[in-house]
Amino acid sequence: MISGLKAAFFVPTFRVETNHAMKFTPIMLLSFLLVNSNNLTAQSSEADQVKAVINGLFTAMKNADSVAVEKAFATGAIMETIAKTKQQSDTIRSNTTAQFAGSIKRQPAGALDERIEFGSILVDGNLAHVWTPYKFYYNGNFSHCGVNSFELVKLNGEWKIRYLIDTRRKDNCN
Repeated sequence: MISGLKAAFFVPTFRVETNHAMKFTPIMLLSFLLVNSNNLTAQSSEADQVKAVINGLFTAMKNADSVAVEKAFATGAIMETIAKTKQQSDTIRSNTTAQFAGSIKRQPAGALDERIEFGSILVDGNLAHVWTPYKFYYNGNFSHCGVNSFELVKLNGEWKIRYLIDTRRKDNCN
């Protein structure tokens, strides 16, 4: 039970299995919060770096910059799309980053406009997972929507896309 406040500070007490009471002093509590806020800042900074790589990819696509597109990916990266065949059965189509960059290069600047939203960004050490719902426009006209799922790795201090899979549809694109 809480018996009262001393000098306007609440000093929480909890019991450890040994039945010895352990008290957090305001200084201990402040130290705990500072250490954890540093971890959150580091995670936030990493998430910002990851976002920058993904935003850079879509800027490169819009600018038809195939060199910058390839630079966003790690060597041997995997690109896949979940799609429908002509017979409407589900399939997975694969692309290399070179094939993808080549298709970007053949487009005029401004033709490809993929508008993304960052749904979630999870970072653990040198691994990040990013979920981005999107709407895709070709030459200013709506084409399709879906979700991108990115896996990024931090190699030699630089984030790179290692795996990208997306969905594509023309309906339910609100």
